[in-house]
Amino acid sequence: MKFPYFFIFDIETVGMPLEIFDEAQQEYLLRGAATDEDRAKKVREFALAPLSAKIACIGIVVMQWNQGQEAECIRQGAFMLDETMETGKIKRVELANGITAALSDETTLLQSFWKMLNEYYDNAHIVSFNGRDFDAPFLMIRSVARRIRPSRHLCNEKPWERSKHIDLSKELNFYAPGSANNSGATRRYNFDFYARAFGIPSPKSEGVHGGNVAEYYAEGRIKEIAEYCMRDVHATWELFKFWHEYLHFRE
Repeated sequence: MKFPYFFIFDIETVGMPLEIFDEAQQEYLLRGAATDEDRAKKVREFALAPLSAKIACIGIVVMQWNQGQEAECIRQGAFMLDETMETGKIKRVELANGITAALSDETTLLQSFWKMLNEYYDNAHIVSFNGRDFDAPFLMIRSVARRIRPSRHLCNEKPWERSKHIDLSKELNFYAPGSANNSGATRRYNFDFYARAFGIPSPKSEGVHGGNVAEYYAEGRIKEIAEYCMRDVHATWELFKFWHEYLHFRE
């Protein structure tokens, strides 16, 4: 590998209440919903888009891995959303797994992420699962919504220059086009399926998963969301090691 550091990240998001949007926005967001079930489905999908959702948590692990040496975790932590906090203020708490997390409003959360990324970017590979299609563009557009200029452009790397940002969801299906519904050799599986297939403990094993993050957030269980997010990040690193050992052919 070219760089000694590996910056692994993952985000968790929660949809905004329908009521905060004006009439025209609501009509646009619910367009095509013919039944109450359709409407509820569209509201749940708010969490998937950066202008109808906010970031509840960003989990980060920084690994140092020099050739011929064991990988070492040199930094890890979670940025957690607390909408009651004043911009610029940070409260540090300890998660049940012993990892330190930082509570702040979303503006401060995003500023903290870009600052930390900037510290390592020039000497690091970025590692994610589905980060090119979801996490990276979400972070960038959500930052714009908060009047923050991202410190790095995470979405402009060409596929043939992809060694900087290693998106395992794409690497493991060989960047096959249109493979989301493909049932063949280049089928694109979700993260949980890959983890179970390669014997990696599933981040969902303790009950929290992407589908119930909104429920946990509404109940004030942000620490449990952060712990789940950190399990995701560590499992992403374990999946990366599989890819690197068996499928990485570039230097």
